Amino acid sequence: MGSISIGWIDISIVVLYLIFIIWWGLRHGKSSDAGSYFLAGRSMPWWVVGLSLFAASISSTTLIGQCGDAYDTGIAVFNYNLTGVVVMVFFATFLLPLYIKSKIFTIPEFLEKRFDKRSRYYFSAICIIGNIFLDAAGALYAAALIIKLVFPQADLQLIILIFAILAASYTIPGGLSSAINAELIQAVILIVGSVILTVACFANGGGEYLASLFASCDSAVKLIRPLSDPATPWLGLIVGMPVSGIYFWANNQTLVQRVLSSKSVDEGRKGVMFAGLLTLITLFIIVFPGVIARNLFPGIERPDMIYPTLVLKLLPTGLLGIMLSALLAALTSTLSAILNSTSTLFTMDFYAQARPKTDSKKLVLIGKITSLVIIVIAALWAPNIGKFGSLLKYYQEMLSYIAPPVVAAFLLGIFSKRVNGNGAFIGLLSGLAMAVVMLLWRHQIFGDLHFLLIIPILLAFSMAVIYFASLAFPRPGIEKLADTTFSLKDFREEGLALRQGRWYNNYRFWGGCLLAACALILIIFS
Repeated sequence: MGSISIGWIDISIVVLYLIFIIWWGLRHGKSSDAGSYFLAGRSMPWWVVGLSLFAASISSTTLIGQCGDAYDTGIAVFNYNLTGVVVMVFFATFLLPLYIKSKIFTIPEFLEKRFDKRSRYYFSAICIIGNIFLDAAGALYAAALIIKLVFPQADLQLIILIFAILAASYTIPGGLSSAINAELIQAVILIVGSVILTVACFANGGGEYLASLFASCDSAVKLIRPLSDPATPWLGLIVGMPVSGIYFWANNQTLVQRVLSSKSVDEGRKGVMFAGLLTLITLFIIVFPGVIARNLFPGIERPDMIYPTLVLKLLPTGLLGIMLSALLAALTSTLSAILNSTSTLFTMDFYAQARPKTDSKKLVLIGKITSLVIIVIAALWAPNIGKFGSLLKYYQEMLSYIAPPVVAAFLLGIFSKRVNGNGAFIGLLSGLAMAVVMLLWRHQIFGDLHFLLIIPILLAFSMAVIYFASLAFPRPGIEKLADTTFSLKDFREEGLALRQGRWYNNYRFWGGCLLAACALILIIFS
């Protein structure tokens, strides 16, 4: 596809937005101590947590990748978000209170509290590698694709370096507080911009096209697909997506760090529910435009180019600049989230453990240096992502091998008091070995079996290894189970307390509403 012209008014809007977001992020930065820099002082209200969580989750794989996948295969890609909302309710109900009560800085730190240091170091290392080579590099690559549409002669590596500098300019000095406050602005711009684009799609015949697809029962508007479907087989929706969803929403430092910044368990839970509501809306503002683009721009070879193409082709001067800002908002917010979370992982899980007497200000300095190193590595790796096909497939397939052993360790650790540190570590290492085998010989072992159907096999393998290996060692001490395992007694007592309060303050009510909305969407589009 050739270049697409853009006027000086739109370029000015984008430049002003970028200047403003850097200024805003720096203005709200907190870096006086480790608690302020890495967790924003644990002071965020629910609506800030929810908006920040949503903005951080709308990464290149969501905005660019899901719209492109909808163009390629239809709305079935929304199943990832639908399952994600169900997982969010599960996370808020069972896992989140344990995370916040245990006063952790990082998710791997929770594994140390429940198991031992070995599991913490393993998972932290996996997270750091994934954040750099999957998430940060993916966000930079997606940003470069957009700019290449407008300026095709620009060097890909140069564009990537510019965006790396932009995200780093306010995230490194100001920490999580800067990232979250920037994400509030970015979330609003993203939602408003996406609504504008959706309206433009419907104004260009999108409504009539969708109606014709519904009338003909076209598979493009079906969430439930046959078992043989190459994109999202129906069984994968039940046995595969929840596992990757738990990893993404409940074990992912980049996202959970926003919840850890909440000022209470209740505020954190409400924030997660708010993020779930916003995630449901992506069916209409991200997925539907991708399906409509089939009719507006048929024959585009690279699905990842659909969302930026819609923006650049459909919107008039002024609105185009706003929407380009929304695109860049999604990408820079994700990148800043990844930078802060990854530097937190290295600083708190490795440096602070190796040098326990390090003062808080020195930890902040180490975090800033780590962020700088991370962004440089991600920027150098990002151009290689083009070799993996679509961004969504690149991300989801890599995640399908990494996630199962980690999810197995968390689920068994929280819901089984018999599992111990030795069993968890043996299970994690076995899962890693299996992931390497999958990368090298997947097709020889499983043939053409969809990766969503391979995930439960890897999960079952990891859970079996962890549980049975644990039986060979003594039960964990009582100190390992306090604030790290689920208590049915506490759950029932909490339910009684919630019923005595007002319904709109009851997170379980809002969780039930989200689950009902998911069921309704599934019925309508089945």
